[in-house]
Amino acid sequence: MSLNMSTTKHKILDTLPALIDPHTGQPFARGKGVKNLEIQGGVVQLELELGYPAQSQHAALSELVRGALLKLDGLTHVEVRFSLQVSAHAVQRGVQLLSGIKNIVAVASGKGGVGKSTTAANLALALAAEGASVGLLDADIYGPSMPMMMGISGRPESEDGKTMEPMRNYGVQVMSIGFLVDADQAMVWRGPMATQALDQLLRQTRWQDLDYLIVDMPPGTGDIQLTLSQRVPMTGAVVVTTPQDIALLDAVKGINMFEKVGVPILGIVENMAVHVCSQCGHAEHIFGNEGGKKLAQQKGVDYLGAMPLALQIREQADSGKPTVVADPEGELATQYLALARKVAAAIANKNKDFTAKFPTITISKNT
Repeated sequence: MSLNMSTTKHKILDTLPALIDPHTGQPFARGKGVKNLEIQGGVVQLELELGYPAQSQHAALSELVRGALLKLDGLTHVEVRFSLQVSAHAVQRGVQLLSGIKNIVAVASGKGGVGKSTTAANLALALAAEGASVGLLDADIYGPSMPMMMGISGRPESEDGKTMEPMRNYGVQVMSIGFLVDADQAMVWRGPMATQALDQLLRQTRWQDLDYLIVDMPPGTGDIQLTLSQRVPMTGAVVVTTPQDIALLDAVKGINMFEKVGVPILGIVENMAVHVCSQCGHAEHIFGNEGGKKLAQQKGVDYLGAMPLALQIREQADSGKPTVVADPEGELATQYLALARKVAAAIANKNKDFTAKFPTITISKNT
């Protein structure tokens, strides 16, 4: 490498740390984020490693990097490629990570009827659409909705008689008690039985190299929710609420529950925030205005955004083809993709989990 090329390389490496990733708020060159930097004359090729999925944003991110580097003397062309490396991040103290799953994200609500399951399904699909390997666990034993919502029927297969293969659709691995019982069968189980069944669904499913497992939690803050929060290694939780005061009261309880067991709140989603009339375009805040945003400010957690009360979201979920896959280029899908990137970026900014790199220490008694 000539002195000129060496100088150019140093200028590039000095420029990149000043460029802030708009999704994480961190420099692009953080850690070992810059890879395969090649310079030939005035042409530069480099690869940026992202810790969160954002395929839909690669063009915009490339333009940001290209614009900054082309200001350097002698550079005429910049080619930017992206790679994805999602890391496992820290969970509750004393809870071990599960094999094949890097990050578990709980999608919860203090009460039912706020659109939690619809949000969980579209969040999982959006993360997959952005390039991640994603699983979806339906943790609502009493009212499983993911088989219908994800358009999946049938029973999971078992190759060894001990574990189950996840069901799959739209590029997402899915497991639910709804795959194991008839659709009209009521689960008349007490809390400990339901908790045990859910634990088996989680641990006896052969999840395949997941970057994220989205867990659609049962509504409320009862025994099942508390036990899950204590036993399952969770990277963080997303709380779904409507702007309605009654829903917000219960959302606070959900946030407090996660805080007590050491599960970080990744943010609040304000669902059914506004209804826009399909006939006249009039916007009306049926359940109140910005209650979720005010709650996020009050609790000091991120506000992940607001989703409207829209007929097509309900129709698409009921048809087994949620919004992100039913209308991937539409405005609502774009909003879910933005929500997914915010969740993934929040995770990327958390402390990584290094327990897999620690040596195993055994103590033996000399004889």
